Amino acid sequence: MEELWPAPDERVRALLRTIAEGVLPASDELAEEVFSAAQLGTPFRFIVDDPVLATGDRRMSRAYLVHWLTATMHEPGRRVPPCVDPETLRFGRDLARRGMDIGDLGSWRGGQRVAWRRWVEACFAATADHELLRRLIEVSGHSMTTFVDDSIAALAAHIEAERTDLARSANAERQATVQLLLEGAPISRARAESRLGYALTGEHVAAVIWVDTDEDAGALEQAAEQVMRACGADRRLTLIASTAALWLWFPTATAPQPAVLQPLLGESSRVRVALGRPGRDIDGFRRTHLDATTAQRVLARLGSERRIVRYEDVQLVAALSADMSQAEQFVADSLGDLAAADAVLRETVLTYVRERFNATSTAERLFTHRNTIERRLSRADRLLPQPLVDNAVSVVAALMYLQLREGR
Repeated sequence: MEELWPAPDERVRALLRTIAEGVLPASDELAEEVFSAAQLGTPFRFIVDDPVLATGDRRMSRAYLVHWLTATMHEPGRRVPPCVDPETLRFGRDLARRGMDIGDLGSWRGGQRVAWRRWVEACFAATADHELLRRLIEVSGHSMTTFVDDSIAALAAHIEAERTDLARSANAERQATVQLLLEGAPISRARAESRLGYALTGEHVAAVIWVDTDEDAGALEQAAEQVMRACGADRRLTLIASTAALWLWFPTATAPQPAVLQPLLGESSRVRVALGRPGRDIDGFRRTHLDATTAQRVLARLGSERRIVRYEDVQLVAALSADMSQAEQFVADSLGDLAAADAVLRETVLTYVRERFNATSTAERLFTHRNTIERRLSRADRLLPQPLVDNAVSVVAALMYLQLREGR
């Protein structure tokens, strides 16, 4: 590969190798800093808000960092070949499937600045010789900047090639049509239905089905069939949103309860499902999908392990968790010491409110004696900042938040 700067002397090469060896063991922590800086600075919220795209972005950040550090250890000061590992190529393919290009990753320079700052700190810690330090930083700057530019150029070329291939596929036309519908752009019903092969009249329920790792992606199609069966539908509109996610619409007015869907997917399934509320006609087609993606984002935002979620079940938490620091403060203010109580006590309080403050029906629902329920409620009132009857709405919202965050 062409060299763009003079080869460094042996002292600089030795320091580069030593610093890279020292930084590499902390690469996971540094990669997370790089990813967070990129996410914070991006104007394109759809990448931040989509758990699948955000995971791909995180993996790419780590792949770039490890690639450069490893190459610097083996050939210190030389031009590092661009990173084109499978994780990066998969992320590029996912961007192409969403109709994006490299311009939609406007935040990656922010991540580069974080990596450079950490590297410069390591350089200053490695030597007090000002002339050696100057040469070290000069070579490092050439190497890191050129590597990032080369890798982004390679990713851009890969995305363009993927877009060219996708343009020949039926999924690309469906993707473009759905995007117009979701944006409320002017497109006739007849033309949209012809492109989609799906009727936009009547009722719709949307679902987002995804997996956390690409290794489990083979289970998506079978899961889509099971969700369709649980919805009582005999057909579906399917979009390949990424290598690890599908967007689905079913012509039905019923979104199944998680308890109904879980046995169909199987207890060991790693597939995750977010369901929107039923909607009618084109407006309902759009709204039910936005519901499903909102429910998916709630799970990602809370780091929840819950496998199946309906928008109706997280609507309140979706609004509550828009600002995570405020949400945590709300939970602390509303629950007090109950926030740290055992799950059984918190579930009893939640069920009691849902059963309209009826201790007998709460006992029946939880298969527990009424006296036990009353003792638990008495204990909960001692832990709460205010009596339950005076602050029931806030207590329920906070308990639902905790329940989701804990993946229950």
